Amino acid sequence: MDSPYRHELEVAIQAVQAATRISRHVLDESNKGEIQKADLTPVTVADYAIQAVLTQALHSAFPDDGLVGEESAGELLTNSALVQHMWAVIQNVQTSCSSSSDDWDKAREIFPPSAESLADLISLCETTTPAGPDASPNRVWVFDPIDGTKTFLRGEQYAINVALLIGGRQILSVVACPLLDGNTSPDKTVDNSTLDHHGPEEGGCILFAVKGFGAHVRPIFGENVPVRRLPRHADGVTLHELKLVTCWKGLDSGVEGINEEISKALDVKFPGCDLLGWVPRWAVLALGLANMTVWVYKTRERYAKIWDHAGAMLLFEEVGGMITDVDGKDIDLTRGRKFSANFGFVAAPRSCHHLVLRAVRDTLGVQGKGHLLR
Repeated sequence: MDSPYRHELEVAIQAVQAATRISRHVLDESNKGEIQKADLTPVTVADYAIQAVLTQALHSAFPDDGLVGEESAGELLTNSALVQHMWAVIQNVQTSCSSSSDDWDKAREIFPPSAESLADLISLCETTTPAGPDASPNRVWVFDPIDGTKTFLRGEQYAINVALLIGGRQILSVVACPLLDGNTSPDKTVDNSTLDHHGPEEGGCILFAVKGFGAHVRPIFGENVPVRRLPRHADGVTLHELKLVTCWKGLDSGVEGINEEISKALDVKFPGCDLLGWVPRWAVLALGLANMTVWVYKTRERYAKIWDHAGAMLLFEEVGGMITDVDGKDIDLTRGRKFSANFGFVAAPRSCHHLVLRAVRDTLGVQGKGHLLR
């Protein structure tokens, strides 16, 4: 892709390739270094190792840019076994990368220099707060090392998300889906257990986009690989052509049954695609396997986290999608690590987004959830 951000795209793709190798390596290990965070969600050695590698790669290439990642360094300061496990994984993957056919001339800039550097690298991701156009730094990289850790632990769908924000706006997106076939037919539905059965060097896909230059998909690995520009399939879609992706089997934070009722109101097939991670959902929307998603939190005090959405949303927008919250407001990425100015999500083709939004709000009223509306 020719764009003003070609260099940023090349660096991010190479970093995500290394991150994918780490994730696949840990998937093959019996010990994934799983621990529970304070919010009771799981984290693995892969989450930490990938965040360290992404930080090293992006900070080396763009030292003045801010960095925001999901994981914090606190656990690494007291858990020396986890640090050594991370370092062993990184060294193993670095060795395999240096002997692969891919271009790893800049491997020393991608991989951390020592085990002692890992906590400091993770800490770099804790000091930046995403903000508006007048903030410093103006350029901020946001990443989720593994979106869908629960499904990753089961060997199911997960994604690696990297985004560049400039002035609080999505400019660049690189998303790796190591277990998703980028050539899946649009008439298929996918769920967490739908896996690309190609080998680890051939399977999966990278989706990437630069704002205003379209969304693209390519294999994760290989030289001179085919790159396909994704069509603007969401342009001109009618209500009868809506296809849903949601997470209807895992409603820890969402209003139970609301997606089914909205689907009935719109006469949309339910359940459609079903994926736990948000980044895989945005990828599926970009690929045309779906063109609509809705999420309504149980309370107005629940907010989405920036690393689950920033950049990945751009993929859908670049194929004709429109994304707002349940109140119809644009998603505001200038409020920090949480979308504190927004409540939930309504994503649909621009041509019928207003009709989907109306159905969401009407359904909430009928279901006695009007207190969630503003």
